[in-house]
Amino acid sequence: MYYDRLADKELKFRLSAFGATLIVGPKWCGKTTTASRQANSILDLQDPDRSLNYLETANTKPSLLLLGNKPRLIDEWQDAPVLWDAVRKDVDKENQDGLFILTGSTSKKVSTSHTGTGRITTLKMYPMSLYESKESNGSVSLKELFYDVNYDIDGKISNLSIEKLIFAACRGGWPASLFKKSDKAKLAVAQDYFEQIYEKDISALDNISRNPKWTRAILRSYARNICTLTKTTTILEDMKSDAEVMSMDSLTTYIDALQRLYVINDIDAWCPAIRSATVIRSGKKRCLVDPSIVVAALGLSPEYFYTDLKTFGFIFECLCIRDLKVYSESMGGEISYYHDRYGLEVDGVLHLKDGRYALIEFKLGSKEIELGAKHLLEVKGLIKEHNLNEKQCPIREPDLLIIITGGEMAYTRNDGVKIIPIGCLKD
Repeated sequence: MYYDRLADKELKFRLSAFGATLIVGPKWCGKTTTASRQANSILDLQDPDRSLNYLETANTKPSLLLLGNKPRLIDEWQDAPVLWDAVRKDVDKENQDGLFILTGSTSKKVSTSHTGTGRITTLKMYPMSLYESKESNGSVSLKELFYDVNYDIDGKISNLSIEKLIFAACRGGWPASLFKKSDKAKLAVAQDYFEQIYEKDISALDNISRNPKWTRAILRSYARNICTLTKTTTILEDMKSDAEVMSMDSLTTYIDALQRLYVINDIDAWCPAIRSATVIRSGKKRCLVDPSIVVAALGLSPEYFYTDLKTFGFIFECLCIRDLKVYSESMGGEISYYHDRYGLEVDGVLHLKDGRYALIEFKLGSKEIELGAKHLLEVKGLIKEHNLNEKQCPIREPDLLIIITGGEMAYTRNDGVKIIPIGCLKD
């Protein structure tokens, strides 16, 4: 069974606009399955029966591996890096769009003679959002919120109870987990993914042996500090009980490797000169690509969070960021955060390419909504004040103020802040 992905439409578009499309993202997020549905022939470089022959051919005459009905899917192309240049040259020669789809679960540092600019476009995929896994009913559209000023969200109801939301976060957005027969089996997928990262993937990335214990300690520290502005020095200190002899240089190389595996997915800061450029925090917000990795790293179960919703609040934010990344990818947008040294913060800022943006807070429960709205309105007020004082360099006011919750009903407050359950949201 295949659940439609938002990447399906984006891939179709890119195949109509570019000669080749590279799909990147973490393992098990569905890249190959999504690509194969639009491919007319497939080259699987990790096919155990044929991989040696494929690699030998790649080293002698790589153009032979490009033969086949188009679009031709080349799965895990990094195993034969020479194919990158072969694809680029073939695109130039044929001068057509939609010839190749390439997939990769790692960002290996491979040698190519050309970047592929203008010929090979990159599409990012993530684990499934709640809308893609059919746990959000999609009754509230982000696109409609941006494009239709009369769009009415009031009274839209989420069918996602807090127990179901907790389970969805612990299970994660891994497509294979959706079709397991038992809840225990569904949860096991994320646990196995976590173990594969530190036992195998971190070293298989570039055939450099890395310490599984250190890798596990880094992921555990990330999990303990998820969705915070924790500094790298703090992560190193946090790891001392598990990795006493690890240096800062080693930690940096391990984090880089986990980023190239698309496991670490930190969020950049939004740094408008609202008050002063010197008072904006510009460090990265620590985040993993899926909340299930956080849960697996901490060794917790869904039942644990029934009595510790405060901790689940951080995991809920990680889930919201994952979903917003999926939705914003289909909208051509990106996610950042705002936090200044005066303590004013906004959990997320969704930017569109045309300059419009939304300030977003993630609040699991209704009791936190008032505080979230206060933050959003205060930042909007600062922007208005800035524009009055700096008329030559105005900052665009936010187009939307949104609080994403784990609650039941969507509505618009009198101050204009939109309250949207994550179980209602779609792109």
